[in-house]
Amino acid sequence: MPKAAILYETNQPLQVVEVSLEAPKKGEVLVKMGAAGICASDHHIIHGSGSLPLPCALGHEGAGTVESVGDGVSGLQPGDRCILSFVSNCGHCRSCREGFPQLCDTNRLTGSRQFDGTFRMKDGEGNDVHQMSKISVFSEQSVVPAQACYPIPADVPMEVAALIGCCVSTGVGAVINAPNIKAGATVAVFGVGGVGLNCIQGARVMNASRVIAVDLHDHKLEFAKHFGATDLVNASKVDPVKAIQDLTGGGVDYAFDAFGGSVAVSQAVDSLRKTGTAVMVGLAPVGERAPIDMVDLVRNQKTLVGSYYGSGSPHETFARMVDFYQRGLLDISGLIQRRYPLGEINEAFDALGRAENGRGVINFG
Repeated sequence: MPKAAILYETNQPLQVVEVSLEAPKKGEVLVKMGAAGICASDHHIIHGSGSLPLPCALGHEGAGTVESVGDGVSGLQPGDRCILSFVSNCGHCRSCREGFPQLCDTNRLTGSRQFDGTFRMKDGEGNDVHQMSKISVFSEQSVVPAQACYPIPADVPMEVAALIGCCVSTGVGAVINAPNIKAGATVAVFGVGGVGLNCIQGARVMNASRVIAVDLHDHKLEFAKHFGATDLVNASKVDPVKAIQDLTGGGVDYAFDAFGGSVAVSQAVDSLRKTGTAVMVGLAPVGERAPIDMVDLVRNQKTLVGSYYGSGSPHETFARMVDFYQRGLLDISGLIQRRYPLGEINEAFDALGRAENGRGVINFG
């Protein structure tokens, strides 16, 4: 029987237990997991600042190999190596029809159940187990919607593919798909964790003239230089808004909040020049609101927008990220700083909580 890391109670360690899986139903596939990233979104769920029904097998950033397919599945077959999307889309709701599959209404309504509203995973006590993002990549095997799977070439390592599944597509996509962004723009990135580092890489891909990394930790800022940061601002030591204005002579064209919080997003807006755009990428704790200077927003014609999952179709974004990686435009392997077996997943999240550099990865080997 496969093992999965399940959250039974917030603010408690994940429990790695044996689970049973139903066979994939219509439109579903069984995936053997290859690698999974340790992401702050799961950390939020563990510590209660995000919400999912429990018990829940966590993990939303991953890649694996198709083992079997259910009825009606086309375009996938056993042996296909795939990136897993944490948003599967139905293709027929209003959001999907309007070209925003990353915002699929049906996906959001069904949440951590499969599209038919039922479960595929049970624990050893026979309890139904919710699946984070319908995929639960912290499981040795998982039944997922076929639409979650994006086949990849053999030369893309599983660990790289896993990161493309969330932090790379979210961060790079937020920049390259930002409204009206142009080559040579000045950019500030608030928070240089996994998503923030990829915002920096996205700015580099767009030939930004200046990429200012903002964080509370010097070691993380130094690490950001490897991915394209041209200037470093430690917000625990200086006023980041004033520092950015001084560096740019008045403010940046684009500021990305990759942290997710009221302070970071208000500072992002304040750090803009006239007509600049602030993009919220990181997810704040549920219910948190931000103070925004409304007069500044109007008089200086600033823009504040949200970006979810790279602001585009996950599969289309995956295709671009794979292409960028193969052409050497993105350093994804360099993001990976720690590797763990599934049994050490709590140690992996402890390292994330200590703000260690880069990404930790669960390697299913």
